[in-house]
Amino acid sequence: MPTENLKLPDGPLSGLVASAVEYLVDAGQRSVLFLDIMRQRGDQYREHIAQTAPHVLQYAAELITDGRTLDDPVNYALVRIIPPKGVEIDMTRRPFVVVDPRAGHGPGIGGFKADSEIGVAMKAGHPCYFIGFLPEPMPGQTIERIARAEAKFLETVISRHPDADGKPCVIGNCQAGWAVMILASLRPELFGPLIIAGAPLAYWAGVHGKYPMRYSGGLLGGSWLTALTSDLGGGKFDGAWLVQNFENQNPSNTLWTKQYNVYSKVDTEAERYLDFERWWGGHVNLNAEEIQFIVDELFIGNNLAAGRIEMSDGEKVDLRNIRSPIVVFCSKGDNVTPPQQALDWILDCYADVDEIRAYGQTIVYSVHENVGHLGIFVSGGVAKKEHAEFSSNIDLIDVLPPGLYEATFEARGEDTLNSDLAVGQWVMRCEARTLDDIRAMGGNSPEDERRFAAAKRVSELNLAAYQKFLRPLVKGMVTPQLAEWAHKMHPLRLQYEAFSSKNPWMATIKEAADRVEDRRKPVSKDNPFLAFQEQMSKQIVRALDSWRDAQEALSETIFLNVYGSPALQAALGIDPTAEPSRRREMSAEHRAMLERRIAELKAKIGEGGLREAAIRALLYVGSARGMIDERSIEALRQVRRDHSGPRMTLAEFKMLVREQFFMLLLDREAALAAIPKLLPDDMNQRRAAFVAMREVLSASEDITGERAIRLKRVAELFGLDGEGEGELTSNVAPFDSQAKAS
Repeated sequence: MPTENLKLPDGPLSGLVASAVEYLVDAGQRSVLFLDIMRQRGDQYREHIAQTAPHVLQYAAELITDGRTLDDPVNYALVRIIPPKGVEIDMTRRPFVVVDPRAGHGPGIGGFKADSEIGVAMKAGHPCYFIGFLPEPMPGQTIERIARAEAKFLETVISRHPDADGKPCVIGNCQAGWAVMILASLRPELFGPLIIAGAPLAYWAGVHGKYPMRYSGGLLGGSWLTALTSDLGGGKFDGAWLVQNFENQNPSNTLWTKQYNVYSKVDTEAERYLDFERWWGGHVNLNAEEIQFIVDELFIGNNLAAGRIEMSDGEKVDLRNIRSPIVVFCSKGDNVTPPQQALDWILDCYADVDEIRAYGQTIVYSVHENVGHLGIFVSGGVAKKEHAEFSSNIDLIDVLPPGLYEATFEARGEDTLNSDLAVGQWVMRCEARTLDDIRAMGGNSPEDERRFAAAKRVSELNLAAYQKFLRPLVKGMVTPQLAEWAHKMHPLRLQYEAFSSKNPWMATIKEAADRVEDRRKPVSKDNPFLAFQEQMSKQIVRALDSWRDAQEALSETIFLNVYGSPALQAALGIDPTAEPSRRREMSAEHRAMLERRIAELKAKIGEGGLREAAIRALLYVGSARGMIDERSIEALRQVRRDHSGPRMTLAEFKMLVREQFFMLLLDREAALAAIPKLLPDDMNQRRAAFVAMREVLSASEDITGERAIRLKRVAELFGLDGEGEGELTSNVAPFDSQAKAS
């Protein structure tokens, strides 16, 4: 019976009855439309997995290198992103290369939408490339083989951009982050700045009461279960299990919120939901050797930062070999890769900031307050802010003096000083930090380190026992047909299949949904039954969150007590009274190289000209502030040009900045005393250079305090201490015109 013909009773209950009828009509229609969206999701899943190279890239792409054709084939490929209409690319700018995570899902998340890593990089004028993969690994494919293939991809990108002002900026999302770091340590010459987003690098790190995923390996008895799963898959590990691990971290979202959000906003949410599910449901496989390396060497072994990973040729992976700036982006709201796991590798590798500098390393980190793991590289808000700023200011990061910095962001407004020097809606600053700033985020105690070491040892024993006693039996039992059946029967795949049009019952849902759309009557926002529905949803979320919290607390308690047992630790060969530390000492070879470099730099303190003197003076005055602002760097671009000589490349400018920075660090007084010897006799050139320096220093804030004192000393070194403000200002125009001309 049509609802418009219903006669409602009169009296005090009529309003409530009318609200109930209105809500019931809306709820029934939403239920049908929701089920139809589930049907579309299932059909989309079937179409997606039927493709040879499924992905969720929203950009047209040109295949450059197919990894399957290499001498050591892999299922990876390098593609060039074709800029959409209206986007101008500057071929002299460094290319960006986005490496997608192979963590159970298919490729494309870095270019999932316009507000993405690829989107903001192209908007900044950079050529963009993408390294993705196919669903099935090549026979014999290993993590090392993939790294070698990605090195060839980067060589290809570099060769295609001979005039680019810098090596490629490489972005590694999630699991691609540690892969990029491994490759950068083996082939540092291939890389410009690295942006590592939501990537675990220190796998044991964390704090009590949070981020319990790090306990999983120990609670499962180690990686023997990984080996068993791979054997049951006929030598392949089903990525759907990795996806399920992610979902288990947030049961309220997995079991309720994600679906309820579609149901409650069924008229507007379908497109966004289906777009995301196309990626989330595109599960891929890994070879048994690949997943075993990941679990043994990284997640349970924690060998990456410790420098214990060794390639087949005997070369060890040492993150201290990386020469490019490293940008680490993480979030306090990420329960998969918390800030400790993203940053504590720095504590393992370096004793202090001086040691970071001794390796010539620049590390910039940014900690978001609340975005979740996927939001780090999926969220449009993050892309518009953090990723956009990093993309626009990547040259700033590349020329930062060695050290440890935190990137902070301030909204750009009408009252922002020299706002025309800032790019985008935010002003980025890189503020100097120490290792104590990272330690302040929390971390493991010596007791925790012993617990994880015990879990690692138990894993090794259990894996050896499985390989010796059970593996032959399992492999003899599993046929290709059984492995394929197990693959298809995974619960995550079944939920897509069950609601697809392959299910005959869903045909009636489609017909009903077509009728509902013609008669759709959304409920009014002030309907009391709708408010009750929202309250019930919140109660369900709270109940599931409470259950999760209880489970996580229990898991942590079990792990801490079992692996904290002195008897177990002693039985495993771990001294229960030891004070373990993963930090590595500087090698004798590097120390000798460093001493030679120090001697070379001290000998060069008196060499150079106006350009060297200006950069040295800028660094001396600017270091008093403890931060570098993008507006100052934009103003500094004019100093990159020698008004009396050819334009410097970015690499040359970077080397100049680093050398002058180290000279000041090694012997500040000698470096400052040598400045007058570097200056030309022409006082007009000195005045012009000084005025330009002052403009750079005042680009982000007025020159006061210690910076003013230092600038006065520089004026004295330049022989300008007796000249007035007006005299210095009048000489900036000739310098500007010369700089622009060069």
